[in-house]
Amino acid sequence: MRISETPIPQLHELAQAQRDRLAYIELKLWFVGELRRHDLATRFGVKTAAATRDFGLYKSLAPGNIEYDGHAKSYVIGPAFSPLFDFSAQRVLAWLADGFGDGEPVCSQTGVTCDIPSRLGQPALDTLAHVTRAISRRCPLKLTYYSIENGRSERVIVPFALLDNGLRWHVRAFDRQSGEFRDFVITRIEQPELLTGEAVHPAERADQDIQWTRIVELELVPHPDQPRPEITCMDYGLADGVLRLKLRAATAGYVLRKWNVDCSPDHSLRGAEYRLWLRDPLALYGVRNAVLAPGYQAPAKVQPNTRTRGK
Repeated sequence: MRISETPIPQLHELAQAQRDRLAYIELKLWFVGELRRHDLATRFGVKTAAATRDFGLYKSLAPGNIEYDGHAKSYVIGPAFSPLFDFSAQRVLAWLADGFGDGEPVCSQTGVTCDIPSRLGQPALDTLAHVTRAISRRCPLKLTYYSIENGRSERVIVPFALLDNGLRWHVRAFDRQSGEFRDFVITRIEQPELLTGEAVHPAERADQDIQWTRIVELELVPHPDQPRPEITCMDYGLADGVLRLKLRAATAGYVLRKWNVDCSPDHSLRGAEYRLWLRDPLALYGVRNAVLAPGYQAPAKVQPNTRTRGK
């Protein structure tokens, strides 16, 4: 008599804890490209044998999603990947940024209403996954990109970080076409392809990006035009009347624009939205995206001494 094989359980039939572990496997495969049994065991506090069973179950549920790389001794994303779980772009980006709650998405059971308006410019998850895998694997990314200035172009970039400017998500990368480090809007990327066999040159690495490695120190104070500066201090946590920030030069312009900080030298911007003023605009000297900061004016160039020397 033939013994029948144990049927593969459906996803909804599994306990929540196991679905969380399977969702974690999927997140790591999709957006990092690989993971090991130790990663799963450490994240959820389970034995290695239990982690092995979870990988086996995930492979049974989605055979095309996962493969085992015996040389690297890790599980890698499969060639026919198709997600089992319905992750939102906002949740994936929050997971990438903070690493909290990286199990299966579930509805809140707190009973507390919390209405967060939907954000514009959420990237397609498949595009985002290619970008994050390129970052994780430290390899170039070939893509089609659309810019307002140049329209459609074919590019190869070397990405190393994600940036949120408050409205859109960017990827910070070295652009081989221009030979510069730039920010690329992820929603404008199409047909991404990882160039896993291609080397990254030393000049293309993040530690060579001066705008990324440079830290600028900014002091924000209540805008002199605001009638009640003490309320601004309460809203922004200005214990001594000054908010001191240390930001990467590559992100400073985005932050100042998002917070509507008046960066004019004489605090000349008017309006209720300008609650803060950058006390020393010269702190932005050399910051390339300072042009995004409200009211920013580049320092006047020093005029050469044209006085005639005495004969």
